[in-house]
Amino acid sequence: MGENLHRLQGFDVSLNLPDSKCLDDDGRLKRTGTVWTASAHIITAVIGSGVLSLAWATAQLGWIAGPSVMFLFSFVTYYTSTLLAACYRSGNPDSGKRNYTYMDAVRANLGGFQVKICGVIQYVNLFGVAIGYTIASSISMKAIERSNCFHSKGHDSPCRVSSNPYMIAFGVMEVIFSQIPDFDQIWWLSIVAAVMSFTYSSIGLGLGIARVAETGKIRGSLTGISIGAQVTPIEKIWRSFQALGDIAFAYSYSLILIEIQDTIKSPPSEYKTMKKATLLSVGVTTLFYMFCGCFGYAAFGDSSHVNLLTGFGFFNPYWLLNIANAAIVIHLVGAYQVYCQPLFAFVEKIASKYFPDSEFITKEVEIPIPGFKSFKLNLFRLVWRTAFVIITTIISMLMPFFNDVVGILGAFGFWPLTVYFPVEMYIVQKKIRKWSLRWICLQTLSGACLVISIAAAAGSFAGVASDLKVYKPFKTSY
Repeated sequence: MGENLHRLQGFDVSLNLPDSKCLDDDGRLKRTGTVWTASAHIITAVIGSGVLSLAWATAQLGWIAGPSVMFLFSFVTYYTSTLLAACYRSGNPDSGKRNYTYMDAVRANLGGFQVKICGVIQYVNLFGVAIGYTIASSISMKAIERSNCFHSKGHDSPCRVSSNPYMIAFGVMEVIFSQIPDFDQIWWLSIVAAVMSFTYSSIGLGLGIARVAETGKIRGSLTGISIGAQVTPIEKIWRSFQALGDIAFAYSYSLILIEIQDTIKSPPSEYKTMKKATLLSVGVTTLFYMFCGCFGYAAFGDSSHVNLLTGFGFFNPYWLLNIANAAIVIHLVGAYQVYCQPLFAFVEKIASKYFPDSEFITKEVEIPIPGFKSFKLNLFRLVWRTAFVIITTIISMLMPFFNDVVGILGAFGFWPLTVYFPVEMYIVQKKIRKWSLRWICLQTLSGACLVISIAAAAGSFAGVASDLKVYKPFKTSY
């Protein structure tokens, strides 16, 4: 009897409906997110594997342009994120109609064809992030095996390792975690992932500082990698453009910002909480990025690898490298879910809309778990999410070019999702007059970021073209 009463707590027993005290103003169960959980989601999304390519990106741009570009991207990301957060509610920021997803916000403010364009860009980008994270995780898992091999056989041993088994292992893990039904139920995974991101970033930073202290030299130059012995003039241009894409990817999280904001409780208004979370998260990540990018470049100069912890500029202590790469894998397991949950929800919402009477889509099977609340398994969710993970894993095995994929994703998603749509929606919502000073400034910012995105995309595609010349499908090993 007591157990039954516990189950019914918070519900109207006569109607079998949730008590109004448990509901938000839109009739949904009360959101419980705080500035800390929102920050955890953002940090999990932002401090991803992209941080490890920042030393390489700094090497392409040099001591002046590298840190300057990182700071510029951090400012743009913070500013446009506050514009986007203001669009979570239409009209009144405290009581206006909620927009649950990025597409809902675009639909409410811009409407028309732009909604479809936004949806395509957002979900293709999320799909691409899943591929990028699968590749990145396999690189770190291979690095652990190679580190152990180098330790036992010596640094001159080839220690070649195939990436395919590790991509499959990562895919199996994601099949399991992808059965978590909703975005707001992965907060614990985000916190674990955020802790892991600080762990491996700190190790990379510490190793960079130790290398600089050991050699007593700060390597690198004001203009970056030198033309001549290392790269041709055209390669220097392409690499500099690709570095822009890598840095853009390292700051990219706007495509899931509205979904994160929809987990936050109120009062205070979701906008105020999200603004604090954005400031905290972007500030912390920028500090880490500056340290990791700059100390990595200072340690290795023009020879900085595309992945600070797997390029084996560092060999010892090998156990510390293994801890760092294990932390990367754990972080990417969580980050994969943070990015893919909005895509999962979108497809399942569409399926329910068009097939409301299908038991395969709507029916949930309760699976009892001893000592825990029973788990509700949806058959459509099981089949479709498993198929999604399998497809991203196969594509990752076909094109395992981590640095180029990172650059392409950064270029493809940065301008439209981080800058264009937030600026246009903000102009509409705040009724900013055309050709006013504020309108001109916002449009200038958008135009400048468009140019940067085009340049970054060009550099990254040039990198893929170069890699394909020596590439054999499913036979990548290092």
